[in-house]
Amino acid sequence: MYDPSQLRTFLAVAQTLSFTQAARRLGLRQSTVSQHVRRLEAAAGRQLFTRDTHSVELTEDGEAMLGFARRILEAHEQAASFFRGTRLRGRLRFGASEDFVLTRLSEVLEGFRHDHPEVDLELTVELSGTLHEHLADGRLDLVLAKRRPGDPRGEPVRHDRMVWIGAERLRLDPDRPVPLIVYPPPGISRALALEALERQGRSWRIACTSGSLNGLIAAARAGLGVMAHSRGLIPPGLVRVPDRAGLPELGEVEFVLLHGRRHTAARGAADALAASILSSGDRLHRTR
Repeated sequence: MYDPSQLRTFLAVAQTLSFTQAARRLGLRQSTVSQHVRRLEAAAGRQLFTRDTHSVELTEDGEAMLGFARRILEAHEQAASFFRGTRLRGRLRFGASEDFVLTRLSEVLEGFRHDHPEVDLELTVELSGTLHEHLADGRLDLVLAKRRPGDPRGEPVRHDRMVWIGAERLRLDPDRPVPLIVYPPPGISRALALEALERQGRSWRIACTSGSLNGLIAAARAGLGVMAHSRGLIPPGLVRVPDRAGLPELGEVEFVLLHGRRHTAARGAADALAASILSSGDRLHRTR
């Protein structure tokens, strides 16, 4: 009933919220992407996206289709791998941003290990900036991390806005420096926060620094300050800082997959894990 190529296109649009970026990711024309979505909507008998010239958003039926599409494509890939009779082997060094600690990325990795048991998967969880450095140094084969605005490198996985978050009881004094809870350099969210405050001319101070997301969350829950964070990944117990606080806009952020200088043994495994992540973008939100 549902064409796998149309489901892949649907997932790409749902994860990037952009027909243009989905076309770039898939190597298709934008008109082909639109055609795939229309045909899938016709097959489902439901509208999956609301869209205008400025934005693309999933409908409730589109949200429901995410899970179905992922499971259908996983089954399709498992069947194809079985009948091809190919088994991936070797060592794959994968780096994931701290941002995904509280998501269901572990389920994606578990599924990959189940499908490719002879791949020795090594996981590194670090700051996005550090992962970019490790990739450039040849210490990783595949990275899932944030990229800075304007950086063309990487295959988009999901698109989001950066927002200010903190404890619900936190109140900021407009006459005092903004207390910041940040990753150490070269954290990308740290850089975005400092740049936004500098542009606004707002004074700030570092209230807490930690290389661990759990450390930052603990400090924020204690009311030590505010932190810049992806809107779709807000941890439990924290909320968006209200607009009346007058903090500057932080802009948008993209999470991307980047391939390193791969050895032959890691090439197929990196491609397979990248495909699993791209087809499972709905899992890369905060767990409830």
